[in-house]
Amino acid sequence: MGQKLPGAGVAGTIEWIEVSPEMTTILGRGAFAQAPLPLDPVVLSFDLGAAGAPPSVRIGLRAVAGEADRLFLVVARAALIRLGGRAPGREDGLGYHLPSELRAIALALRDCPLSGESRDVYRLAKSIELLCETIRLVREGAAAPLASDGGLSAADTGRLMVARRMIDERWQEKLTLPAIARACGLNRAKLTGGFKDLFGCTIAEALAERRLAQAGRMLLTTDQPVSSVGYANGYLNNASCARAFSRRYGVTPSTFRACGVAA
Repeated sequence: MGQKLPGAGVAGTIEWIEVSPEMTTILGRGAFAQAPLPLDPVVLSFDLGAAGAPPSVRIGLRAVAGEADRLFLVVARAALIRLGGRAPGREDGLGYHLPSELRAIALALRDCPLSGESRDVYRLAKSIELLCETIRLVREGAAAPLASDGGLSAADTGRLMVARRMIDERWQEKLTLPAIARACGLNRAKLTGGFKDLFGCTIAEALAERRLAQAGRMLLTTDQPVSSVGYANGYLNNASCARAFSRRYGVTPSTFRACGVAA
């Protein structure tokens, strides 16, 4: 970010802090037209939980519409990527439950009781802190994603993330729905429905994807028999592995290995 002193302004129902040429903080509601915005911007939109809505942050290419006052960090894409963030695609709006530590920073920024230059400098510093902490939590997988319909609480979303980590880390074991449900503290219906809504696939599909990806790597990088590869990746017999592999890749494991060797 730049080293310049902060600039601030007010227009209609919005207020802005020009943090640097690569970042502007905007508070309130209304058009951004009069605020100084960076080139090629990405918008981090913070809903602080007004009117009963769950606190959330969304990362997208445009501001999230709505009647409630919001806090926006408008950041140049290049700066976001340079700081370790993920810039969304054209149709990609990344939404997360807003952790209490991020909400506290956002509220301190919005409700700063100082005045004059002290207020400007304080809010500039809080803007940078809010951006960096948001990037860190998303990058570390500590931010719970919002379900597509917004119907999952932050607590249930956190439990579903436990289920996802269990699959990602223990996919080679014989994982069952009851075992996963017990481990993450959800009943079976909420586990299966919430998992599909949050991650866009079933638990069986998530397990199969991990197992088949590893099976494919083993077929290409080891000389283990095809039958052993299936057992090593959680399949009870060679036939079930071959069927799943053929559905996923369109060829049998033996053909997959042969094509990889030939290539």
